[in-house]
Amino acid sequence: MTGFSFKKLLKEKIPILKWLPLYKTKDALGDLVAGLTVGLTLIPQAIAYAGLAGLTPQYGLYSAFAGSFVYIIFGTCREVNIGPTALISLLTYTYARGIPDYAILLCFLSGCVTIVFGILRLGFLVEFVSIPVVSGFTSAASLIIACSQIKSLLGIKIHGESFVEIWLELANNIHRTRIPDLILSCCCILILLTLKKLKDIKVSNGILRKLIWFVGTGRNALVVILCAVASYVFENHGEVPFALTGNIDAGLPTIAPPSFSITVGNRTETFVEICKNLGSGIVIVPLISIIGNVAIAKAFSRGQSLDATQEMLTLGLCNVAGSFFHSMPVTGSFSRSAVNNASGVRTPLGGIYTGILVILALSLLTPYFYYIPRATLSSVIVCAVIFMIEIKMIRPLWKCSKRDLIPTFTTFFACLFAGVELGILIGVAIDLAILVYFNARPTIYIEYRNVST
Repeated sequence: MTGFSFKKLLKEKIPILKWLPLYKTKDALGDLVAGLTVGLTLIPQAIAYAGLAGLTPQYGLYSAFAGSFVYIIFGTCREVNIGPTALISLLTYTYARGIPDYAILLCFLSGCVTIVFGILRLGFLVEFVSIPVVSGFTSAASLIIACSQIKSLLGIKIHGESFVEIWLELANNIHRTRIPDLILSCCCILILLTLKKLKDIKVSNGILRKLIWFVGTGRNALVVILCAVASYVFENHGEVPFALTGNIDAGLPTIAPPSFSITVGNRTETFVEICKNLGSGIVIVPLISIIGNVAIAKAFSRGQSLDATQEMLTLGLCNVAGSFFHSMPVTGSFSRSAVNNASGVRTPLGGIYTGILVILALSLLTPYFYYIPRATLSSVIVCAVIFMIEIKMIRPLWKCSKRDLIPTFTTFFACLFAGVELGILIGVAIDLAILVYFNARPTIYIEYRNVST
């Protein structure tokens, strides 16, 4: 009896032991197609999100493969793809301020905090961050991310970080706009949005339908490749008119634990000092990562019960393992998970092909990433995040519960004008205050009846 219980527990905590013995050839084909398709989506996103985090492009690729391998063993949802996301990249920039060692240590600490949450079964803490607060936070963060990319779309250099600073800097430097970058940005955004709609077109011919879907799904990679080729041709025939990504360190990162002390100039920062500099990010980053990852897993659970604790433990392990490969914080990506699902993934093993494709890109393709225009990468980010602004949430909330609009808009504007880290805390505080207020003053209905004897 004891042995059976241990075996059952082992399968619960290491799900690969449950599904791998049942693995079939048709599963392998589905996982291969899905894994490669997700990889083509992930590589350009990873490069772009590294820039969003204030890091050089290779750090985005370093963040894109370790999580895929760990999730194969411990993950519970076959569709989930772990890697860099726009929201977590923005938070990484907020707390790590573009310092690679800070970002790597933040990844490690974020993983540790997530694992502790999972061991202590503190998943219920996520429930304190309600859907209206998450909606306001996500919408504000997406808007900030999109605005932060305008500088690259216009080909200018500004140093604003907050929403207000970005627009003030843009207003003062708009006259420096580089026309070639602006034209390229407009073309890239138009093509990306058109291809996104193209994959939803219903075509009767099976082969043509699959071709259209593949082109639409791999639109990021297609646009990046075409623009890189154009830049290469320009350079061979004169001068490239666009601002380029530049040199990227080739090869895989060295496997090593994150640095717990950092030398800046002539001064060495201790672990405690680094933690003070990272501040609330040590809790905020894992909290937002957990919310996103569990929400994605729930969306693809098909009505089955979800082991949220296992997902938290897995996400923590992905971050801890990733930090040994110089990764910045990672979590589940809804867009790539949707691609995984649409591509017909059968098991979490699809992640192995995604990870291998990223490793091959790091090993063989980094010299060619030099020619990717920055405007193209910013276009990829903008086209990814604009659909995360949840305008459609307003009408249902207005019809069902107008009260929920208060924390939604409070969180939204607080994140824009007070900063994302403070904004979500303000949103949660307002949401809890409203909840306590109305629970302390319940509506009482008194009904009188005449009871005849």
